[in-house]
Amino acid sequence: MKPNILRPDYTSNGSVYQLVLPMDIGDLIPADDSVRLLGSVLERLDYRKLRAAYSRLGRIETSPERLFKIVVYGYMNRIYATRKLEQACQRDINFMYLWGRAPAPDHATIARFRSERLTDAMEDLFLQLIHILSELGELSLCSVFIDGTKLEADANRYSFVWKKSTQKNEARMQETMKNELPKLAAELGLRFGGRETLRGKDLKKLRKRLYALKGDREFVYGKGKRKSPVQRAIETVENYLARQKKFDDYNHSFGDRNSFSKTDRDATFMRMKEDPMKNGQLKPAYNAVLAVDAEYIVSALISQERSDVGTFIPMMKTLQSLGYRKPVADAGFESEENYTWCEENGQLAFIKPANHDRAKTRKYKRDIGKRENMPYDADNDAYICHAGHRIQAAYEKKSKSKNGYPIVTTVYSCSQCEGCPHKAKCIKGSSPKPLEERSKNLYVSKTFQRQRLEMEARIQSEEGIVLRVNRSIQVEGAFGVLKQDMNFRRFLLRRQVKVQIELWLLATAFNINKLHNKIQAKRCGSHLHSLKVS
Repeated sequence: MKPNILRPDYTSNGSVYQLVLPMDIGDLIPADDSVRLLGSVLERLDYRKLRAAYSRLGRIETSPERLFKIVVYGYMNRIYATRKLEQACQRDINFMYLWGRAPAPDHATIARFRSERLTDAMEDLFLQLIHILSELGELSLCSVFIDGTKLEADANRYSFVWKKSTQKNEARMQETMKNELPKLAAELGLRFGGRETLRGKDLKKLRKRLYALKGDREFVYGKGKRKSPVQRAIETVENYLARQKKFDDYNHSFGDRNSFSKTDRDATFMRMKEDPMKNGQLKPAYNAVLAVDAEYIVSALISQERSDVGTFIPMMKTLQSLGYRKPVADAGFESEENYTWCEENGQLAFIKPANHDRAKTRKYKRDIGKRENMPYDADNDAYICHAGHRIQAAYEKKSKSKNGYPIVTTVYSCSQCEGCPHKAKCIKGSSPKPLEERSKNLYVSKTFQRQRLEMEARIQSEEGIVLRVNRSIQVEGAFGVLKQDMNFRRFLLRRQVKVQIELWLLATAFNINKLHNKIQAKRCGSHLHSLKVS
């Protein structure tokens, strides 16, 4: 009798065979497999905060500890989708080893665990892993390397909302309302207007007064029906109110940013390094900033800032609690505010000045309009230009950074530029004034100038050279592993809080992989790469 292969139960189709699997499935896994290291490391974590995220009204059906191991091991092996994690728990022997003999978890359970249960516990779990690495002697807890990269958000690339466009349309509507609504209200015997900006509550008050005039009369719709003046007025006000609510909602989502995505409002449109269209297209993304010590990620931060400057101090506040005192970063983190924060908090920073490479070029050194190429007269607080004229300090300009840091800029001006033969080479930049009417001005922050000179000397010291070389190896190497080896180029979750959880998960998986590789290569305890001379 032929077996019926169309039955949903396939076990009756095969031949009978003897079970040869061992009772302990772990016997099939090699002794040096990274899944064993993952299990032993994560067993040392305290999961009380994670268990507190579950409801106290019912029992926990699925072990949160095992779910955490499954998710982290999936990230270690480039498995990020929850359906693929569910499939791996059913088929992959390493996932079965972590999960035990219980039935494989459903993909919805894994998704809910990652996006909801880990919200309040993931940071604590990641910091516990960092302390374990520190106890093992794997971290230097001295110098730390910082850098950032843009990672695409899980948002539609064409769902952009721009701040300038929104403000322009809102201003146009405000002008229309201020002209139309007072006339419309006057026709019905009402008074309205007088405010410079009409807000949503003003429109609601007008709508309420119009509904009071309406009384019990019914609105009419359809072809051949004539709307009353009150109905037309109410519909006009409600239309403006709906649009004003939309503008208020957009302005609230903008915050300090210039754009956001309708699909993920926390994502900002940024210019990415990956540009397959070669047209500089902006994409919804987050700025992922990492801090690396001894090749391990010790801190990870998600920011909506397009530049790295504003992420330095928030990152350093986290690293300061871990005991780090020597931050190493590239030119993207340089600013007077960051330099001053390091000085006030006892940090010996190694930040590459933005003009470090350009200052070495022949073109830069021959530019007579550069302040760096002009002699400085300290007694008279003046610079000497190429023609020998003095550029004197005229006044001080005070401003504040985005975070409120006060900046004092001294403006130097030359009064002898008229008829100077070097004027065309000395005065650069666009201006509505013709060149003949312009004079040379220099804008100098003396505090920033002093800090940059000190930083230039520091990064060129023997220690600075070693740390700069290690920065390019360690933190740039970490981004290379995340993007290329682990193939993580786009977040799967939405909103900044959940994206931060995903970055911590990625950093946890990266650290365990790195620990496994260093153990197998017998490189444990090494913190810095030594310089190699060819």
